[in-house]
Amino acid sequence: MRPPGPGRFRYPAADNYTRQGFVNFTRWSARLPGTQRRAAARTEQTAPPDRRGEGSVPAARAERLTDGDRPLPAVDELGVRGVLDRVPCLVALVHGPDHRIAYLNDAYTAAFGLRPVGAPARGALPELDELGLLPLLDQVLRSGKPRTVKSRKAPDGRSYTFTCTPAGEGDGRGVLVFATDVTDHAEAAERLRASERRQRETAVTLQRSLLPQELEEPDDLRVAATYHPGGTEAAVGGDWYDVITLGGGRTALVIGDVMGRGVRAAAVMGQLRTAVRAYARLDLPPHEVLQLLDGLAMEIDANQIATCVYAIHDPNEGRLVYASAGHLPILVRDENGTVRRADEPTGPPLGTGGWMHASGSVPLGPGSTAVLYTDGLVERRDEDLDEGIASLERALAGATGGPQVVCDRLVRSAGVTPEHDDDVAVLVLQHPARSGPDRELFRNAALELLGGVEAAPRARAFASGVLTSWRFPAELHDLGVLATSELVANSLQHGTPPMRLRLRRTDRRLIIEVTDGDDHLPRRRRAEPGDESGRGIAIVATIASAWGSRRTPGGGKAVWCEFLLPKTADVGV
Repeated sequence: MRPPGPGRFRYPAADNYTRQGFVNFTRWSARLPGTQRRAAARTEQTAPPDRRGEGSVPAARAERLTDGDRPLPAVDELGVRGVLDRVPCLVALVHGPDHRIAYLNDAYTAAFGLRPVGAPARGALPELDELGLLPLLDQVLRSGKPRTVKSRKAPDGRSYTFTCTPAGEGDGRGVLVFATDVTDHAEAAERLRASERRQRETAVTLQRSLLPQELEEPDDLRVAATYHPGGTEAAVGGDWYDVITLGGGRTALVIGDVMGRGVRAAAVMGQLRTAVRAYARLDLPPHEVLQLLDGLAMEIDANQIATCVYAIHDPNEGRLVYASAGHLPILVRDENGTVRRADEPTGPPLGTGGWMHASGSVPLGPGSTAVLYTDGLVERRDEDLDEGIASLERALAGATGGPQVVCDRLVRSAGVTPEHDDDVAVLVLQHPARSGPDRELFRNAALELLGGVEAAPRARAFASGVLTSWRFPAELHDLGVLATSELVANSLQHGTPPMRLRLRRTDRRLIIEVTDGDDHLPRRRRAEPGDESGRGIAIVATIASAWGSRRTPGGGKAVWCEFLLPKTADVGV
């Protein structure tokens, strides 16, 4: 036997249990992982005596060198301590309830230094204490079952996977601690996690940069929105929202969700959001906008699909007209607190093709609140989707206050945290019920244009009286009457009955709109010096802040223009 050296096992005279423990250790060493499998393999290679002539190789020859007579030692003949002394893994043997050190191999002492044999582990093996392994040793000793902890970083700066196995029997019971150096694997995993974090940060930055930095503020609506990216374990998705003022007092609202995650989903989202804003300027019905988006989504990526809701609010109608491409239903709470889901129609997601979308509508009068949202707000792994929407309905019924307050309450009620496993986008809009002086800032007046050429002077007189009653400054009054005259004259010349003039004021602008039964949209053109017509729209475009036209749902068109109002102090109410 080799003389005891640093970290070698010693036999103190007073520690008979240690000597007995080493004997027990030798006895159960054959149970180490792999030993029994190798013994079984040797048994299978040794043919029975009565069949050795059938081509099998005798066991003695199998264990001999090809150029000598000396047999190779069998595993059972090897010294366990000699093997453990030379393995590159860290090995420690402790005995008893206080885990006194019985053996440390060379690799262990090289990593953590010399330790006194027979000393309790709590004081003599501080590295195990720092790693939280001492309670694990207690568990192994009590249960007699092995335990493993993966990739713990030790005080020497390296990472180890520790396996604690029960050893010995009776009073000599102990625990064999076997530590494998997994530093390279741990560092590779950390590099991978760092790369994933950088990719996620890039995707989140891209996602947030593509979302509106500030929401447009319609005259007749109050809006608020929020976006919460998924937690660190979930790559960011392609949720988006937008608010687009269409002119003439109308507002478009959109929310969508690109299937998939990461930078690619965010990039597709950015393209779709830009396209929505471009198509919205055409002032098309919601289902026609989705039809255009469907074709574009197929061109962007045939394998990428997205859900979307596009809605338009017209304060004159008091309704929200919408179309849905596979998205979740809009929720609306009326002024009495009753919540309802927007009905069908709902078409398939964008990018599937071959489907004709349709528009629907839901009332959105004064005092109403509408919520558009993505599936991350209501979808849970252990819950049906309808249950999530029902929970959101209950939360909306009790969520009072401004749109931002409602938005925050809905997110909290859904249990959305920074570790949420999916993106969440929420868009809340309110049509406030105005009263008192605030109500005086929002007025409407309309006139049916009957008869022939006499309708034009009647429209001018009506506009002049209304603008005077609204106490607009003289310059704005005159511009409003001129714009009314040109729009009505254009409708009388190129349109068909029924014709209607509508004047509307908000706290920020004056809107003049003329509708008729002809669906040919006017366009601005350059009139030649000798032309007797063609200057009406050009005049309106010159004097107004903005103008536009659109087809109306029942057939026909609406042509409008608007003027920005001076400060309220300069305008009487």
